Amino acid sequence: MGRHRIPARDVRARVHWLGVTTVMAVLVGAMLVEGYLHHVHGVLDDSTIVHGTTVTVPVTVSNGGPIIDDRHGTVETAGVLERTIALTFDDGPDPTWTPQVLEVLKRHGAKATFFVVGTAAIDHPELLRQIVAQGHDIGVHSMTHPDLGGLPGWQADLELRAAQAAVIDAVGRRTPLFRPPYSSENSAVDDVQWRGITAAGRQGYLTVLSTTDGKDWSAADARTIARLATPTAPAGAVALLHDGGGDRSRTVAALDQLIPALERQGYRFTTVSDALGEVGGMQPVSSRDQLWAGVLVNTFRASAGALSAVRLLLTLVGVLSVVRILLLVVSARRHDAQRRGVVRADVTEPVSIIVPAYNESAGIEAAVRSFVASDHPVEVIVVDDGSTDGTADLVESLHLPGVRVVRQENAGKPAALTTGLRLSTHNLVVMVDGDTVFETTTVRRLVQPFADPEVGAISGNAKVVNREGLLGKWQHIEYVIGFNLDRRLFDLGRCMPTVPGAVGAFRRHAVLELGGVPGDTLAEDTDLTMAMNRAGWRVIYEQRARAWTEAPANLGALWRQRYRWCYGTLQAMWKHRGAVLQDGPGGRFGRRGLTYLLLFQVMLPLLGPVVDVFAAYGLIFLDRTLFVALGVGILVVNLAVGAYAFRLDNERLRPLLTLPLQQFVYRQLMYLVVIQSVFTALAGTRLRWQRMERYGSLRVPARV
Repeated sequence: MGRHRIPARDVRARVHWLGVTTVMAVLVGAMLVEGYLHHVHGVLDDSTIVHGTTVTVPVTVSNGGPIIDDRHGTVETAGVLERTIALTFDDGPDPTWTPQVLEVLKRHGAKATFFVVGTAAIDHPELLRQIVAQGHDIGVHSMTHPDLGGLPGWQADLELRAAQAAVIDAVGRRTPLFRPPYSSENSAVDDVQWRGITAAGRQGYLTVLSTTDGKDWSAADARTIARLATPTAPAGAVALLHDGGGDRSRTVAALDQLIPALERQGYRFTTVSDALGEVGGMQPVSSRDQLWAGVLVNTFRASAGALSAVRLLLTLVGVLSVVRILLLVVSARRHDAQRRGVVRADVTEPVSIIVPAYNESAGIEAAVRSFVASDHPVEVIVVDDGSTDGTADLVESLHLPGVRVVRQENAGKPAALTTGLRLSTHNLVVMVDGDTVFETTTVRRLVQPFADPEVGAISGNAKVVNREGLLGKWQHIEYVIGFNLDRRLFDLGRCMPTVPGAVGAFRRHAVLELGGVPGDTLAEDTDLTMAMNRAGWRVIYEQRARAWTEAPANLGALWRQRYRWCYGTLQAMWKHRGAVLQDGPGGRFGRRGLTYLLLFQVMLPLLGPVVDVFAAYGLIFLDRTLFVALGVGILVVNLAVGAYAFRLDNERLRPLLTLPLQQFVYRQLMYLVVIQSVFTALAGTRLRWQRMERYGSLRVPARV
């Protein structure tokens, strides 16, 4: 039995989706890490924690010395020698205050112990190295400054291990000293804090509390801080101060008062490690531990870097989105005002309507009957491109005047259109898909701009006919807001990139001079329109020429259609990239039209998932009210722009009620389509043309 072979195209598709999924997973992971490190806990003043019961706290701790050893199952405490002060500083290192504290200590020849927060240590490792170089001591104060005893055991362990990794990465040694966040004297240790102390003991830490608290986290002045940090008896003391977590200018000033005053009383200053002897000193680490610490810390730094990059991308997205909205609204107003003032000579010459048809039996009768009913003289050429469902026979059986059926072997839509062009008898041609119906006035209104000899092609106004369901309404919204507002802008800027296959008119000789309808991209309408621009022809938008087309009725069909559109547009953009360097009308199209497509129809959708992930990050870790307000504000702006676009198109506003839900489903699908298309294009994969399903819903709505 032979082995099933997976096509190379499928393998490449799986690989790029695996790549996209991996990138998004890494991004989500980075945001979770960064959110936890900087937005879950954080440094608060010591008054935040309200102490509770002391049922499980040993008496030896409550009444003992400030240094607690719980590493070996038995609890022992110790203090410092008489007339000895161990100055300790919490919540640093801080790039503003830690250097000033170190300068005061150096000036007075005093030593101290700094209990560092892991996140701050990662941000400022040079300060830890400076602390050690000046002969001071380092202890850990947890990674993110939570109330450690209130955490699950695994999280408490992680807090300590991560903080230790930050120290090891910075100075190449580990510290056995730990101070619980929000701690003070022994008598204040409650059951919750005791759990944190025992967790630290299991990891081999000595817990260091305090005997005097300068309360520099409060609004106390320097003199009060110095007084509170001074022992009331000649016994030794562990003094609690801060070098981070807020404005520590009063702490720096208090040190200049405290150290000389205590020296005059016969006190000496030491580190906690010196007070304890070898047991409290910093210890060397193995190369394996150094490597592990480096990997962990660099992971944290990479997460911070990823989030910084995301913020820059979000800034870019925000600027582009605002610019696009302003461009669309301003250009729509100007376009509407200009069109209202235009008076054209009537174009009465007959028109050839070319209909490429491949298995269009579901809707071809309605389409052809609507073309024949036009109030403008037309001939209709249906080019049957090898249909197998009797499309040609059906059209011939109608015996409609002015309708010709041409049969050819299946060669693709561009070839069918070119065949129709060569057989048409009129210079003005309308190319229209077989899933589209016209109003009686569509052709006449569509060709009137040809009164201007510079006009080579005209885009009509394509409307969704099957808009009853939710998906139909969303596509209807997209056609009115997205496609038609864009076309007004392109018309005003003379850089129209696409005359849609649903309704477009061309000068026959101009298309034939370009070699007919190109067939080397999947978006032949876009490819042809870009070629017309580069040849110097003006391409405009005629809003009043409306055509009604079937839209995909399920997500699978929608995906296939938009994938083909997007991929074909990328092909056409690449094919005509040289327009950017052209002179004249072609260069104007390249620099305006292609740039717009690249920025707003490629880059913005590619960044869309990043925006959504960051929005979730903001709702979880940042100011939830702010992000909700931003979301509501964006929705209000979209609704306002939508209402304006609907008014310009004389559409009822009721479908806009589904716009909020569209933002959470439809928009994401379009993002994925662009991502798929870009990766497919980069991989060099060649897509085959995919025919859309037909539903037989074609009709001109009664209200028109």
